[in-house]
Amino acid sequence: MTMTLQQALATAATLGLDRLDAQLLLLHALGRDDGNRAWLLTHDADPLPAVNEAAYLALARRRVAGEPLAYLTGHKEFHGLDLQVDPRVLIPRPDTETLVDWTLDLLANTLHATVIDLGTGSGAIALALKHARPDFEVHAIDASADALEVAQANAQHLQLKVQLQLGSWLQGVSGRFHAIVSNPPYIATHDTHLAALAHEPQQALTSGPDGLDDLRRIIAQAPAHLYPGGWLLLEHGYDQAASVRALLQDAGFVDVLSRRDLAGIERCSAGRLPTGTTPQSTKP
Repeated sequence: MTMTLQQALATAATLGLDRLDAQLLLLHALGRDDGNRAWLLTHDADPLPAVNEAAYLALARRRVAGEPLAYLTGHKEFHGLDLQVDPRVLIPRPDTETLVDWTLDLLANTLHATVIDLGTGSGAIALALKHARPDFEVHAIDASADALEVAQANAQHLQLKVQLQLGSWLQGVSGRFHAIVSNPPYIATHDTHLAALAHEPQQALTSGPDGLDDLRRIIAQAPAHLYPGGWLLLEHGYDQAASVRALLQDAGFVDVLSRRDLAGIERCSAGRLPTGTTPQSTKP
């Protein structure tokens, strides 16, 4: 017997699925946009075709088992952009929009700035910057060829020109930039929070015993790739702001400070390369 849309949502609830997730997955199974939740309410008595019912219940079971909603639907909104995502990349978080907004604030009066996003993943940060400031020359680098495929697909879909490169942080990168931005791995290898992130690529999450290994590498490499007066902006863990500020200061950065996210957590830290100095290469 064919079930209605309302019955499908009720069935998902009996499986333990959150109502919002149930609605979004049903819309996805029907090939409809996320913004059609009101449509579900006005069509709750409509029959759900058998092929859509099977697809929907399979998605619901996977979600209940812990698979992220963004991987099930294949997309995630970030800074006003609809990004394609899959298990090859981390799911962009709203917290990271803090890093984008701060970069835009610091470069508000800089025309045609050159910016590089390290460890770009889905391309979220780089594409958000290019979308907000079309005059920027935006580069993006990642050590994963799979991740770069996702970023390239997003750039093409959004029709945003970003120069993508395969590589590890700033190794092999030429030239200097007005800003270097990164949301690198920053979770300690044995952190208990990793269990909740089991579906996401672990190499994009963990960074040594204290979670700071990649942040140290980036901070050490950055001075040789910044214009004097250029900024290095980094996302980090909820309890790492003081450590990252100390690393920036030890590397010679000035005007070092942190910015809080919407939850009031010091989510990002930044420093400026002093003006009137010639950047010297620093080995990690």
